Parts: sequence; C-alpha cells; structure tokens
Amino acid sequence: MVVAIDSDVIRCQHKKQNRFVDGGKEMSRKNIIGVFGGGNVVEDDWEWKTAKEVGERLAANDCIVLTGGLGGVMTAASKGAKEAGGMTIGILPGNRDATSPNRYVDIAVFTGMGEARNVINVRSCNAAIAIGGEYGTLSEIALALKSGCPLVLLDSWSFSRKKFKEGQEMLVARDAADAVQKVLAAIKRGADQ
Repeated sequence: MVVAIDSDVIRCQHKKQNRFVDGGKEMSRKNIIGVFGGGNVVEDDWEWKTAKEVGERLAANDCIVLTGGLGGVMTAASKGAKEAGGMTIGILPGNRDATSPNRYVDIAVFTGMGEARNVINVRSCNAAIAIGGEYGTLSEIALALKSGCPLVLLDSWSFSRKKFKEGQEMLVARDAADAVQKVLAAIKRGADQ
C-alpha cells in the first residue's frame, strides 16, 4: 500500500487492486497508457489514423492517454482521446517558454530534458502502445522493456531477441482494437499477480 498526503487529504492506494481510499470513500484509479510513435506523421498516414483510433478506444475504456505532447502520433492519440471524452497528459521535452503542447493535451508537463523525457514517459504509465516510430520511439520501447512496463507493438520495431525479463513477453498487435485489448489484458494480468 502507498500512502500519499495531498493537501489535507490522505490517500491510501492499494496498487494490486488499482483503487485508493479518499476520505474514507473507495474510488477507482484510472490506468495511464502511454502512446509512443513518430512526431512527423500527418493525418493521411496510417500511423495517424491508427493512433487516433487507439486514443479513442483507450478513452472509451476509461484510460488516461499519455504522450510526448507534440505532433504526429502524439497529437493523433491525444485528439482521439479528447474527442471520446478522455483525459490526456503530454510530457514535453522543453520548458514552458520553448515548447508548446499540441492542443489536445489537458495536462502539460514541461521537463526541459529533451529526449531524456522518454524515461518520464515510460515511468509514468501503467502500460504502453508503440505505433510505428523512429529512434525516439525505439528508446521508449527499450526503456519499457528494461523497466518491465507492459508494452504492445503495432507495426513498430521488431526484435530478434526472444528472452526478456521473467514473465515479460513481446506483445504484437494487428490493429488499434487488438492493441488496446492486449494492453488492457496485460495490465489486468499484472494487477492479478
């Protein structure tokens, strides 16, 4: 159990049960799902369309969508989540004066860390989906694998190494629906352990 003091409220969070107690009332805690992918894709690209659908499906499953807060896949996933009534977080590489989040980001976290923010992206989510991607996405994939963060690849990087941490597997999805289903199942398996 984790106990956190937030102003005048003490919250006891039961990680395995994905619930917390706030002032004596038990409440569900939403899963934060990272969506990683290239920043240079446009609306006509399959990555954009897929990321938007992933964002929509995650929001429909009451998840918070976390991205790097900029363009391409990050904008598409955030837009999909917002249009489906969800919440979004953007972990931005620059500071408030140098970096503007995409317009679909609800909570912008300005790190001033450049690409090193990828560590924050991975460590802040319960699981992640990588869609296509470039070297920044590859670094997020490696960080997720190293930290044991459940990860689903959707037409993203492929690996020949078959051995991962104990209990960890490489999840590969066919499409947006399959990716969301697999990431939610991975979270549930982790919560049941």
